[in-house]
Amino acid sequence: MSSSPHGPEDAELARVEKALLARWPENRLEPSLTRISALVDLLGSPHRAMPVIQVAGTNGKTTTARMVDELLRGFGLRVGRFTSPHLQSMRERIVLDGEPVDAVRFVETYDDVAPYVQMVDAASDVPMSFFEVVVGMAYALFADAPVDVAVVEVGMGGTWDATNVADARVAVVTPVDLDHAEYLGPDVGTIAGEKAGIIKDGAIAVLAHQQPAALDTLVRRAVEVEAVVAREGNEFGVLERTVAVGGQQVRLQGLGGEYEEVYLPLFGAHQAQNAAVALAAVEAFLGAGAATGPIDQETVRQAFAGVRSPGRLERVRTSPTVLVDAAHNPAGVAATVDAIRESFDFTRLVGVVGCVRGKDVTGMLTALEDVCAELVVTQNSSARAMPADELGALAVDVFGADRVSVSPLLPEALESAVELAEAGPDDALGGSGVLVIGSVITAGEARTLLAGPRA
Repeated sequence: MSSSPHGPEDAELARVEKALLARWPENRLEPSLTRISALVDLLGSPHRAMPVIQVAGTNGKTTTARMVDELLRGFGLRVGRFTSPHLQSMRERIVLDGEPVDAVRFVETYDDVAPYVQMVDAASDVPMSFFEVVVGMAYALFADAPVDVAVVEVGMGGTWDATNVADARVAVVTPVDLDHAEYLGPDVGTIAGEKAGIIKDGAIAVLAHQQPAALDTLVRRAVEVEAVVAREGNEFGVLERTVAVGGQQVRLQGLGGEYEEVYLPLFGAHQAQNAAVALAAVEAFLGAGAATGPIDQETVRQAFAGVRSPGRLERVRTSPTVLVDAAHNPAGVAATVDAIRESFDFTRLVGVVGCVRGKDVTGMLTALEDVCAELVVTQNSSARAMPADELGALAVDVFGADRVSVSPLLPEALESAVELAEAGPDDALGGSGVLVIGSVITAGEARTLLAGPRA
């Protein structure tokens, strides 16, 4: 998923990517803010050069961050955005003015930061991880740009996530569910305790609808630090939504009032929820509320109409329709399945599933079983990929042997799924489709294969 070197610029980018990938990967953690704090201190505290809107939660973080970015830029602000993981290129993680930073700037930022990273490494028993270094690069680049505001997505958890070296003015928490239990805890209340760490003294906490245990934990944290709380279903939310061509039409309740006739080019109730959360976060940042009334409605409409979220139920091919989705836990897959049922008229859907170890794979497969006629099991290129045979055995337990085939190489799995979709009796009616799901890595690699490396 990295760039391949074709010229001096690509060769330099490949050099930096290789150096970053040689560090501890994102799934290997030594929970601490010590190293990132040391790095930003050496860099002159770039994380304090601009106000921050921080987004934590289990699902929907990247899309919500994209929506916040789009809205803020609509109001004339220069925005830096940090999200993770990436689908196809590392540069996607650091976004300036709505576009991933170019290769030259990415390389220059790494080279500027690298000597200080080496100093932190030398003073620590544990070297800085890939994620920590990229977070340091993002804050340094945003300070240098400079940006008016940084929209920063948490990598994992919240309290000890490297992004949390900053004190967010607005702390957003999307729905909390079970994921990364080995690091974050066995239940939503405990996991919410980790996410709650982004809510700092005097901040505004914008909370999506939560399970009771998670909501209790988050609100308790907000009270402790005297943060203002805005909750979906109380202060803001989705009032109405209808399916529309290419997405949905929504009516939103914001902190400052109602926003009508908002077109959102994304599918599913969960995306409408993300939109409501993003709008409330931007209203909070801009100081809008019941006393001030709504922010400019037409600007909001234009911003939402321009939102794109690659790899989130994204159509990358037609005839048959091929959808790519980055959902990688049962709650995410269930939301995707609901969106497919609502927005697509498939008479036959074939799933292509590739997962990584450590996930509730059976939970994901169970969520898919009712919507997928057949399943092609594969594996992605990650070192953590679950072997296709192992995944296939789990799939047979859920789907039955007659509905599961195993194809370890993703290109062949995609080809097989398309053939199976086209073999359906209703293909002439245009009712066949393919859904690629199970991991961000699987989604990114499928997207590259089907839509090209520059998609």
